[in-house]
Amino acid sequence: MSPDILIIGAGAAGLLAARNLAQAGRRVTILEARPRPGGRIYSLGPEAGFSAPTEAGAEFLHGDVPLTRELLQAYGIPWHDTAGTTYEVSQGHARKAEAFLEEMPLLLSTLQQLSNDMPLANFLTEYFPGAEYAALRRQATAFAEGYDAADARRVSAFALREEWSGNGAEDSPRPEGGYAGLVQGLMRELEAAGAHLMLGTQVTLIEWQPGQVTVRSQDGRVFQAPQLLLTVPLGVWQAPEGRPGYLPLHPDLPGHRAAAQALGFGPVIKYLLEFEEPIWEQVSADIGQAMPELGFLFSDAAVPTWWSQQPSSQSLLTGWVAGPAAAHRQHLTPSELLTEALDSLAYLLQTTPAYLRQHLQAHQILNWGTDPLALGAYSYPTICAAEFRATLSAPVADTLFVAGEGVYSGPYTGTVEAALVTGAAAARRILQTPAPIS
Repeated sequence: MSPDILIIGAGAAGLLAARNLAQAGRRVTILEARPRPGGRIYSLGPEAGFSAPTEAGAEFLHGDVPLTRELLQAYGIPWHDTAGTTYEVSQGHARKAEAFLEEMPLLLSTLQQLSNDMPLANFLTEYFPGAEYAALRRQATAFAEGYDAADARRVSAFALREEWSGNGAEDSPRPEGGYAGLVQGLMRELEAAGAHLMLGTQVTLIEWQPGQVTVRSQDGRVFQAPQLLLTVPLGVWQAPEGRPGYLPLHPDLPGHRAAAQALGFGPVIKYLLEFEEPIWEQVSADIGQAMPELGFLFSDAAVPTWWSQQPSSQSLLTGWVAGPAAAHRQHLTPSELLTEALDSLAYLLQTTPAYLRQHLQAHQILNWGTDPLALGAYSYPTICAAEFRATLSAPVADTLFVAGEGVYSGPYTGTVEAALVTGAAAARRILQTPAPIS
């Protein structure tokens, strides 16, 4: 029996929408190009050489994220606050960090007086010119580009004002065992409700007319349903025709694609390095600079941001490059990125890359900007983002629907929560349309 609705993408938005629709009695088939569910939730483990679940994608709970926490509780998954000491390294010297952005009160008070939105870069140039504010401009830009994966020339000053006034960056616990348990919980529920997930099914063409959708996959299979929910990442919507990741629709949706282009979607490179032991904890014959109880580290190294798994004992350091800095590295091979990461750590710990390689137990480097099924890591708000998100998420003829963190408007932009909320909203919209005739 053919499905009532096809869903493209088994990330958080697609999985939750599928669960809700199937539990409401709709026949659902999910098409996922990857050989696994989860999308940009990607938990690695022993198969990749890691000693514990290791997050190659989403990792933290940023802020209250009520729907995410509700699901974790339902699946019996606790979460734990991050721990440890935050360090900063400048010109090779490490010290405990006092404040990531010392001028934040001045920055926020000036932002509060801003009457018209503008890109962050323009705001900083206009309101904080001159050499005396060089450090403030540099730190604010680094924060937006590093934390939000944003281009300072495009990201909304109003949106950053709202974000920086909250506590999302400070309140960032981790789900125990990573996000894999949430994916597994959704999978159990949607399968129990009768939804059908087809992995390794890459869509090459979507043909539609009101009340009828035909989807063709790379292996020649054809799927049909009266309705379709697209939950592909914003980077796929932004991909130009003829380039990897482009998803053809016939007839096309030029308004939706234009809205996607007006939104921000940032690349991230995540460097996962697990060592035989936490070699950063104490000075030794080979480690010239130690950082005991390291939690987070911000620095002037090529890979500037690192964190441990505190309070977990896993000897893992995660490196992070985001925004334009990640975009500039999209031509680098995994081997070159690993070399850059080890060179950065060698500088930070006053050791040698050779010593680090000798004690490296497992490693994985995820360059999300070059992943053809994502083409980026997560969205960030541009000027008038809410308007463009509304356009991109607008249903077409009660036939085509859109969800995913890229169309979310609210306080949890760029998070798993954003994806879940839009998946739930899309399911509600679909259920409000007339049920297909069997």
